[in-house]
Amino acid sequence: MFRSLLASVVAAATLAGALPADAQTRLRFAHVYEVSEPYHTEALWAAEEIAKRTNNRWRIEVFPASALGNEPAINEGLTLGTIDMIYTGTAFAGSRFRPIAISNAPYVFRDFDHWLAYRDSDLLKELMAGYDRATGHKVLAMTYYGARHVTANRPIHRPEDMRGMKLRVPQAPLYLMFARSVGANATPIAFAEVYLALQNGTVDGQENPLPTIQAKKFYEVQSHIILTGHITESLLTIASGNLWRRLSAADRAVFEEVWREAANRATYAIRIAEETLPAWFEQQGKTVIRPDRAAFRAAALPLHNDPQAGAGWTREQYDRLQALGARTN
Repeated sequence: MFRSLLASVVAAATLAGALPADAQTRLRFAHVYEVSEPYHTEALWAAEEIAKRTNNRWRIEVFPASALGNEPAINEGLTLGTIDMIYTGTAFAGSRFRPIAISNAPYVFRDFDHWLAYRDSDLLKELMAGYDRATGHKVLAMTYYGARHVTANRPIHRPEDMRGMKLRVPQAPLYLMFARSVGANATPIAFAEVYLALQNGTVDGQENPLPTIQAKKFYEVQSHIILTGHITESLLTIASGNLWRRLSAADRAVFEEVWREAANRATYAIRIAEETLPAWFEQQGKTVIRPDRAAFRAAALPLHNDPQAGAGWTREQYDRLQALGARTN
């Protein structure tokens, strides 16, 4: 009788111990982008690679297209423990650690090569570490999201053409800097609601990279695509602090390596798409405008270090960013 009871207790304890361990291997990765976009396809690739390289100890399920909430909600989910990993824009990460949003200042980058220099810089490593300390989470990689461009139902050639325009912007304060520089009325709207807002005239236009304008079909309800290239956008891959503490040193190395690979693959897929999409939009009957970018940049530069316009970085950090990749001859 005693042996039978002891065996039952041991079996129950073993089962109780096994269930949480099994549950901990199932991770939830959330983002707001469409299933056709490289961010999602590379997240699926990364999930498979991590399972393969950890002998299936960690199984990641990817929830795209705002399935687990909009961008502020999935950021909050990291802290609440309802989400294990996310993609998020640097401006949204900046709501928890303001300096990391520096890359979202309009025209802060000269070109794509400048962005690449920043991605590989000690400055970015320091800013990621600052975010990690401030939040308890872990930034694993940065992906190129693309140069953001304005769409509208009228031509725009210079900053003054946007004065008074109702411009949809993401729900993060730093996006107000661009709107302020051109005199537009910034209207924060959740990503999943933008198409309808454009369709019913709640806003006059929006701004996003060309691959996103295509994937979200914003071009269906906008006649003009204006290649302002005002923000060189980035996505951060972030693991919750709760997940990071549970990983062994070896598994942490796997997660970092795989997500950096995924970020690099998505970066170049987006870069290639950007180069071909203007012609594609013209084939859809859209008017593609190449505006006076020098005038747009001149309007934005005075706001780069203005705290009232959203700047949350030091002048030293700003100067270091500007010096990256600069020609010395």
